[in-house]
Amino acid sequence: MKTYHWGIVGLGDIAHQFAQTFSNPDSELLAVASRTQEKADEFAKQYQIPKAYGSFTALLADPEIDIIYIAVPNRQHIDYILPALEAGKHVLCEKAITMNQAELLSAVKLAEQKDLILAEAMTIFNMPLYHQLRKLADSGKLGKLKMVQAPFGSYKEPDPKNRFFNPDLAGGALLDIGTYAVSFARYFLNAQPKVIASNVLPFETGVDEQSVTILRNHKNEMASVTLTFQAKMPKTGIVAFENGYITVPEYPRADKAEILYNDGTKEFIESGDTQEAMNYEIQNMVAFIEGTKPNTSLPLTIDVIQLLDAMQNAWATQAN
Repeated sequence: MKTYHWGIVGLGDIAHQFAQTFSNPDSELLAVASRTQEKADEFAKQYQIPKAYGSFTALLADPEIDIIYIAVPNRQHIDYILPALEAGKHVLCEKAITMNQAELLSAVKLAEQKDLILAEAMTIFNMPLYHQLRKLADSGKLGKLKMVQAPFGSYKEPDPKNRFFNPDLAGGALLDIGTYAVSFARYFLNAQPKVIASNVLPFETGVDEQSVTILRNHKNEMASVTLTFQAKMPKTGIVAFENGYITVPEYPRADKAEILYNDGTKEFIESGDTQEAMNYEIQNMVAFIEGTKPNTSLPLTIDVIQLLDAMQNAWATQAN
């Protein structure tokens, strides 16, 4: 198998995590790019990365780079995804992959035309635990799926200038923590749901600060998604079936879950390692490119972005 050479653009906190934990026998972190050569050099030196570029254009022009990892702010994702694909690079982009479904579908179309892999760095679609839980759900042992609960609360200092509340930087809970909650719900639902009801309380800047959303699909499976940027909530997902329920603590990067059956018996499943979350994304990206594993995460990503659009549309109607 060939060694895949990666390049990073956007050198913020999440890129530091990516570089610090990067480990894959079939991959090398070869280059980084920033808007300034100084910042690129500093990042490359910190993580012993061979090449540093002072522009994204220079990174794309490097013929050795196979895969671009995009970690710029959400609103800019599409502006980096499309040029990367045009340059013939596979793309792994941080969540939320795009601001809306129209942007995503344009990127998907281009990736298909170029015969390239496009994927979102959504941990839930990559952690080994979820593969095991999906097998359990599909086995029928738990009966029919009835309900999914996906809460996510995170306290952010209420500063209108920081990115979490800044509309110019795509602030708001939905496009940050909400992508995890909606992805968790969609992963277990057996068909794409519709937004039945969604209510939002905006921050003073106009971005969503907290919300409650109800989803339901044609199989009568339902889900609740509850989000807030002004209160902590346990990130514990619940997937309820006729014969029992699954509890997934710290679900964004979960490596363990508990199943409680209706007769009172318990089962525990452990798979993967929370600390290796980003390496599972890298591992799966290589597998998608090699064709040893189908890119099953992309259809889920498309569904999730569609749901985020529907939630925001519901809020716009509420505001009017």
